Amino acid sequence: MLQTRSAAPRRLIVAITGATGAIYGVRLLETLRRLGGVESHLLISSAGWLNIQHELQLGKEYVHPLADVVHSVRDVGASIASGSFATDGMVIAPCSMKTLASIAHGFADNLITRAADVTLKERRRLVLLVRETPFNLAHLRNMTAVTEMGGVIFPPLPAFYNQPTSIDEMVDHTVARVLDLFALGPALSPAWKGLRDAQD
Repeated sequence: MLQTRSAAPRRLIVAITGATGAIYGVRLLETLRRLGGVESHLLISSAGWLNIQHELQLGKEYVHPLADVVHSVRDVGASIASGSFATDGMVIAPCSMKTLASIAHGFADNLITRAADVTLKERRRLVLLVRETPFNLAHLRNMTAVTEMGGVIFPPLPAFYNQPTSIDEMVDHTVARVLDLFALGPALSPAWKGLRDAQD
């Protein structure tokens, strides 16, 4: 008699690394917690923690409870280090140029880059909110390499067509666009309807 496998829960890996823009990773976790229905797995590098503390004045007592599971970056034996552990994908928000380079060259030297490597090899969605400006040639080549492997390069550039009135609105719009890439539920960001008074 054949046994049917129960559907795996919706899972998303979220990593926060040492680039400016820690608010994107934290807001992503807050949004997932508010929406429910998605098991979040969190990774934060040591430099990521420095930025969370400096930019947001937040500590582990606030950030850790936002995730369902928190992994140590050094725990390369964690569940998310194996492709047999089903997830919907991974977001690195923000993604430092060091982390980008490690992913582009397959180093997998910590759990963040190993989980990203697993995400790519299993053909799952990997979204990198790369934060640096201006880009040098190494950055651009690394972004090209990750794109060729199936990753999505998503610099968190603010949109102004929706006429945001605060930084929070700009961050929320970016987070909504990122989560919509995973089709975890109804679209979070409003669809563009075109300019009603556009001229030819």
